[in-house]
Amino acid sequence: MPTVYRFDGLRVVIYPNDHRPAHVHVKGADGEAVFILHCPDGPSELRESYGFSRSELGQIKDMLATVLTDLCEEWRHYHGRY
Repeated sequence: MPTVYRFDGLRVVIYPNDHRPAHVHVKGADGEAVFILHCPDGPSELRESYGFSRSELGQIKDMLATVLTDLCEEWRHYHGRY
């Protein structure tokens, strides 16, 4: 599972054998969240989570928005189409 981005102690992961739509897994010490990217224009959308507070999820979503283009390119690298 390639880590494609790191911030605030979290890893953003794209699984090479994963399914569409384009999405990322955000992993932390006490939680995980999955965000659908809605490539190429976003915004990302929370699909599921456990262990993160509502505030943390908002911060994660904001951070993903700043690197959305890069995340979409990483998805294309592993999966081709969005």
